[in-house]
Amino acid sequence: MNENQTSTTLQNGWEDTIRCWHRLPNKMFFFALLAAWLALFQFLGNSTFGYLHSASIFRWMLMAYYTNNTAPSDDAYINVIPFLVIGLLWWKRRELLELPLKIWLPALGFVVLGLILHIAGYLIQQPRVSIAAFFIGIYGLMGLAWGRDWLRNSLFPFFLFIFCEPLSVVLEPITFPLRLLDTQLVQWVAHYLLGIDVMRMGTALFDPFGTYQYDVAAACSGIRSLVSIFLLATVYGFMTFRSPWKRLFLMALAFPLSVLGNLFRMLCIIVAAEMGGQSAGNYVHEGGPLGIISLLPYIPAILGLLLIGRWMEKKFNSEEKPQA
Repeated sequence: MNENQTSTTLQNGWEDTIRCWHRLPNKMFFFALLAAWLALFQFLGNSTFGYLHSASIFRWMLMAYYTNNTAPSDDAYINVIPFLVIGLLWWKRRELLELPLKIWLPALGFVVLGLILHIAGYLIQQPRVSIAAFFIGIYGLMGLAWGRDWLRNSLFPFFLFIFCEPLSVVLEPITFPLRLLDTQLVQWVAHYLLGIDVMRMGTALFDPFGTYQYDVAAACSGIRSLVSIFLLATVYGFMTFRSPWKRLFLMALAFPLSVLGNLFRMLCIIVAAEMGGQSAGNYVHEGGPLGIISLLPYIPAILGLLLIGRWMEKKFNSEEKPQA
């Protein structure tokens, strides 16, 4: 595609977006209510002043997503979720605009539920409850402005906002079993398949001569790749299949595929250390040139997900692709 074609495509896309925007009813009604909902969580969103001296739930979320508000934490991927949801809603724009869009008062139930949850989260000082309440309320406001059919057809991608919950702390109880599983698999594959004599003590891996030693820390447990692959599998499953069990199957694949990816990364570190000592292994561990090697856990996971998904498409090709 040359430059002129690209420019034409972008212009057509922009014009189509403007047309869809004009066709969308009750815009001012929705955005006025949304502004009030945002103000509630900005000024009365967070009560845990012992941890963060701010009443804003958005400020608390920023603290959770970043270490010292600067370095990304394991939850930093959350920053892309709103853009992903908006992009998918734009992708479904024509389908949504074909629906009978009208004010639907029963959707107030979601707003009331969100308000009750937020009050509870505020009183017990649990911001994660308030975050869930925030998105439930927005879902209800969409239904109030545009109706029941809009809610049903926008459940995905709106469901993806569940990933906006900071999960790294909540998932800590499974990081240690993951670390043990990683070290056990690395030791077994290295010893029986690669012929490398690697010893294991708890979550530590080392060679018998003390040439290198690595500890699979919490950050290396694969929890970040697990959540990322689960998100990717969710998007892929909902966009490719209509059947709930096929979607759930792809989502369930996130765990074994992320373990496989992390195993691949750890083996690369061990092989590098076996060939060049501790410094070579450290180089791979730190990501190599421009951090490219840090993407290693995602390569087998993404390829496995795409291959299995493609096989399922061929196996069940009589099923139409989803429109919702």
